[in-house]
Amino acid sequence: MTETTTGATPRPPELRLASGLIQSLRDDLLTDPFAYRPLAPMRTDGRLPRLLPRRIRPKAAYLPHAAVAAAAFFVFLLGNMNNFNGMPPVQALVIGVLAAAPVLMVLVRPVGAFWASLAVTAVLSVLQDRIMVWPWSPATFVAHLAVMTFVAMRSRPRVAGWMWVATLVFGTALPILVGSAHSVQPAPMAVTSAMALLAVTVRNTRREARQEVTAQQEVTAVERDRRTLLEERTTIARELHDVVAHHMSVVAIQAEAAPYRVKNPPPELEAAFGTIRENAVAALTELRRVLGVVRSADYEAPEAPQPTLASLDGLLANVRETGLSVEKTVTGAVRELPQGVELSAYRIVQEALSNSLRHAPGAVAEVEISYVLGGLGIRVVNGPAVGDVRPSPGAGHGITGMRERVAMLEGEMTAGKSSTGGYEVAVFIPVHGRPRAEEDPA
Repeated sequence: MTETTTGATPRPPELRLASGLIQSLRDDLLTDPFAYRPLAPMRTDGRLPRLLPRRIRPKAAYLPHAAVAAAAFFVFLLGNMNNFNGMPPVQALVIGVLAAAPVLMVLVRPVGAFWASLAVTAVLSVLQDRIMVWPWSPATFVAHLAVMTFVAMRSRPRVAGWMWVATLVFGTALPILVGSAHSVQPAPMAVTSAMALLAVTVRNTRREARQEVTAQQEVTAVERDRRTLLEERTTIARELHDVVAHHMSVVAIQAEAAPYRVKNPPPELEAAFGTIRENAVAALTELRRVLGVVRSADYEAPEAPQPTLASLDGLLANVRETGLSVEKTVTGAVRELPQGVELSAYRIVQEALSNSLRHAPGAVAEVEISYVLGGLGIRVVNGPAVGDVRPSPGAGHGITGMRERVAMLEGEMTAGKSSTGGYEVAVFIPVHGRPRAEEDPA
């Protein structure tokens, strides 16, 4: 026994295509054609408004409205030319007003203006001789062409195609329906409107493509800034990993050696130091596991010790060899700071001087290190560029990296142009408590 499954028979591709075309026609020209869609003002930061005097530039936002009004006035004048052909003045005035009305209608109801233009053309066609481009007169010809152009500028390209098809069908069918098949001449309107709509479609397509590119560039810039921020944080985490791991190792070693420094330590003390060591080793293991993910596959830990403020003179000597004159000033009582603070302070000075080399070649820079109560102050300022050497554009990551380091240490930072025309970076890093010298556990 054979079972057969019955279901809906799929429609042929031709029928689906025809159904899709009818649906698009309904959506573009037939669904709520007289919806209220006022023409929005134009942006005043474009190429054309910038050519206008500054006084009248804010009013340039209504240039599209003025263009529509000018086209409507021109159509009105063409309609009144019938007055010179022997037509009564009142009748010529009515023809001019009716022909110009659909053009003005584009300002508020664009799709409805297209259908209104066809209706006005059909009504006014009975008042003119059936010659030349009938059913269009000069006024209705220009009016309908202007309406289609303005509507196409405000709509997507598919609407322009449907308007052209509807106009061609209208111009061909109306003479046949009224018994004037011999006067059918759709070519002038078809060719002229096709050229106008093609130009508008190309313009709209280019504008949409430009907007998409601009939007994509903005998204790319945001993603690039986010990636830069993550890269800077990763770099900081890599540098501080060894610092933190070293201190945790010292805690574990000292906790293990402490009971041997006390003669006959009580069991409670040995247990306490054992617990401290176990916790330190566990924390060190977790630290390496968590911070290990920020190391790339080809990352190698630096063999040399991490730089500190004691290494600053070597950095300044290297900078001077590149042509940047640098002066260093140290105020306050120099003291040993936590290794993370020393490393971050060194990197901040290094990055600030690198920015001076890129953006102010040949300038004079000053580095001020201030050991103050409760923290460390850093100030790097450079003068304007000297000579004909052009500044080298950087990637824009330096300031981001410095801010990340300062924020990690709960400090404060300001960066901006100085009063002398150069650039100034000022940082304060708080230091809580005084570092204790590490004891030799041996």
